[in-house]
Amino acid sequence: MKIHYQKYIFYIKAIEPLYLPYYKGSTFRGGFGNAFRKVACPLRVINCDKCLLKQKCIYAYVFETPPPEGSTILNMNKYEKIPHPFVIEPPEWRQQYFPEGQTLSFNLILIGSAIDYIPYFIYTFEQLGGIGIGKGRGKYILSEVKIDGITVYKKGILKKSISKIMEIPSKFETTDSVENLTLKIITPLRIRYQRKFVTELDFHILVRNLIRRISLLGYFHCGEQLPDFTVQEVIRHAETINTVNSNLRWHDWERYSSRQEIKMKLGGVVGEIVYRGNIAPFIPYLKAGEILHVGKNTSFGLGKYEIILDEA
Repeated sequence: MKIHYQKYIFYIKAIEPLYLPYYKGSTFRGGFGNAFRKVACPLRVINCDKCLLKQKCIYAYVFETPPPEGSTILNMNKYEKIPHPFVIEPPEWRQQYFPEGQTLSFNLILIGSAIDYIPYFIYTFEQLGGIGIGKGRGKYILSEVKIDGITVYKKGILKKSISKIMEIPSKFETTDSVENLTLKIITPLRIRYQRKFVTELDFHILVRNLIRRISLLGYFHCGEQLPDFTVQEVIRHAETINTVNSNLRWHDWERYSSRQEIKMKLGGVVGEIVYRGNIAPFIPYLKAGEILHVGKNTSFGLGKYEIILDEA
């Protein structure tokens, strides 16, 4: 399976003081959603589910992401939506006040077909700058967009770029090696298992979610076939991986949903956890997750992690 993706770095410059929350994912993701609807929604309907154009609308594809009618893979009938084809990684700075003239940046990761819509993303973030973000609706301008340090957008000119590809093996093959893996969770990781949010992250729970997310992104957004192995086969092996040490803690944060007009708690686990066992077969999925994130609310930048692998 090949996952096509691209990681863009957006640089914005405050033209008014910006007052942003400690975790800025809700500000950028929430503001982006409202602005994107204004830019891309042709009928200005409130409920996409009842819209005649939902299967062909750019807004519905990117933001509501409905599964194609009749989809049954991986029990899709149990879910209303498939994973969004984008992740917004907000600034990690703890700074909350940005004076006029200061520049800050955030990352945008697009997956599969969504890469073709980068002009819409750029235009939307330009429009959001005029609307304003954060407390007091401070305004900004989009200075430029870069990929790997190279400017691809500036002053209305967008250069073509070639998407990156991550290879996911179609077969699952175990080895006799034993490794220690440190998982460093940077932004709250929200995973449900047996109808509860997990506070102790067993390795097989992480793997279940990684395989599901990667498979659905590849199938629906990249036009790829599902891997040849059975999920149960992989999970059985994942259950043999032990937790050596865990320093995870629950971190709560709130965001206000203007669409639902309610405050929402989006807490999750952060910190470090160390696993030990035959981890080598899972490395492609773990590395993919470093880019794609894992768990719920990934479009807000949640579920970001890094891995450190040591041979035992």
